[in-house]
Amino acid sequence: MQERSSVGELAERLRRELDRYSPGGKLPSSRALVERFRVSPVTVSRALAQLAAEGLVVTRPGAGAFRASPRTIAAATAGDTSWQEVALSADGAADLVPRSVDASGVLVSLAAPPPEVIEFNGGYLHPSLQPERAMSAALARAARRPGAWGRPPMEGLPELREWFARGIGGLTAAEVLISSGGQAALTTALRALAPPGAPVLVESPTYPGMLAIARAAGLRPVPVPVDADGVRPSLLADAFRATGARVFVCQPLFQNPTGAVLAPERRGEVLGIARAAGAFVVEDDFVRRLVHEDAGPVPRPLAADDPDGVVVHVGSLTKATSPSFRVSALAAHGPVLERLRAIQVVDSFFVPRPLQEAALELVGSPAWPRHLRAVSAELKARRDVMTAALRLNLPELSLPHIPSGGYHLWLRLPDGGTSPAFGSGAEWALTAAAMRAGVAITPGRPYFSAEPSAGHVRLSFAAVAGAGEIAEGVRRLRAACDEVTPGHAPRAARTPHD
Repeated sequence: MQERSSVGELAERLRRELDRYSPGGKLPSSRALVERFRVSPVTVSRALAQLAAEGLVVTRPGAGAFRASPRTIAAATAGDTSWQEVALSADGAADLVPRSVDASGVLVSLAAPPPEVIEFNGGYLHPSLQPERAMSAALARAARRPGAWGRPPMEGLPELREWFARGIGGLTAAEVLISSGGQAALTTALRALAPPGAPVLVESPTYPGMLAIARAAGLRPVPVPVDADGVRPSLLADAFRATGARVFVCQPLFQNPTGAVLAPERRGEVLGIARAAGAFVVEDDFVRRLVHEDAGPVPRPLAADDPDGVVVHVGSLTKATSPSFRVSALAAHGPVLERLRAIQVVDSFFVPRPLQEAALELVGSPAWPRHLRAVSAELKARRDVMTAALRLNLPELSLPHIPSGGYHLWLRLPDGGTSPAFGSGAEWALTAAAMRAGVAITPGRPYFSAEPSAGHVRLSFAAVAGAGEIAEGVRRLRAACDEVTPGHAPRAARTPHD
């Protein structure tokens, strides 16, 4: 966050000084700017790139940066776009399910809060946890590979498909497609498996991005409750019978948002229920590489125990690396693979070859297992710090399950009878109060496809700088809870060492 802030500040200072130079005049060298403003060369480079993008400067490799010649830009004409409301809705009058897109549940974890706000709503690793050096080195080596900038095979590089297949188990490289991130792979899977208007069974609660995908495709999400052991098989069977659905989307490992792991005795039962219904199970295996240090052995993907082709598996490198390292796998047995392949090719052609080559370089390097071990230890430590701080300072927020993988905690708010302040709409009030206090949290409502049983919030411990920010964020959240609790005497937040 500091780097983003310093880039913007430097760009603004240079912008104000441009009048000192005539068009075509040369600006000070990058080295001079580094020394004058006491910033890094990277900050100077990015600030100049920002001004170049605005058309204010021109950069010439080996020569420097120069003030650009002024350009005459035609003023934007304000038109009347109200006709679009009719055009966007008229064709949907016959749709069984409205296809309007609500991306708010996704944007809450993608939008970066202001620098002074602590990011408890983030869905990716903090830059300090990302393998930036290893990724940069992998990308540099990938660029030197023969044919690195050529067109890749439509299904993905064979070596990368083989690597994903080994990690999944029970599948061959020929049954794996390389996709551009988990969100894209889930979109392809739902489009391939269910026609518009069809029901699709989803865990409740579940990842808001998946609900948005389903609704944008004209599908009807039907919730199936999750408990501490994952989806409840009896309710899953009931939902298949009641709806005639042919697709069930689940996260068997460290489910988002509850952190639940599908119990061993339920795994075969879930696959058997889906097989009896003639349905597919879309397995979103999104955080297998974010296992905490104390987790012990984790179960194999459902796809590894599925010879009949019930499971369509989605796995990704993004969560364990960077939000911009969008490389994932879409895998399945049988004829469904050809439909998945056709839809993916039509939608996006292929994943850029340099990114696939970089993925191969990264996962094949000694830095990769070191990175996974370091992240495993750090996430466990952060989880423990946040858990202890919440129990000490916010005991009214229930934490029914402490996950041994993933990057967040799922907290239940008191019901209205236990605490009148936490009645209807409490999570939205708490979310707003938290932002005023300087901490961004995620409300629970977007994780439910139907009415929730209680209010919840989700707190991420991966997107912050470290334990100090976690402690300060919980202190600010304590202040926010006090604000939304009428008549409640504010209490000072404590640390576990007080």
